[in-house]
Amino acid sequence: MKLETRRQKVIPLPKFIYRLGRYALFAFLLIVFSVLIGTLGYHHFGKIPWLDSFHMACMILTGMGPVAEMISPTAKIFSSIYALYSGVAFLSITAVFFAPIVHRILHIMHVEKGDDDN
Repeated sequence: MKLETRRQKVIPLPKFIYRLGRYALFAFLLIVFSVLIGTLGYHHFGKIPWLDSFHMACMILTGMGPVAEMISPTAKIFSSIYALYSGVAFLSITAVFFAPIVHRILHIMHVEKGDDDN
């Protein structure tokens, strides 16, 4: 969906809520995908039970830190790569969710630069 430009009127609230819902759904799907990858990886490489793998993936993804120690070298490598991915994913997911809100606020305040303002 194309966002409105500075010269266009602010979209009505129901359309904005619909847009926000679409962005929220996409952010939620990214979270589900990220937790799924982490859960599978921790279960496979870390040899920990499913529930503990899910818990570990959620804790790493939200930046809370690990809850189980990784013993094997492959588990440590996976855990390190997943932690790096999680840092980027968490920030990206947050940006995806808040993008329409920030855009609307800036659009209402007319803060966005036009093409001729470079």
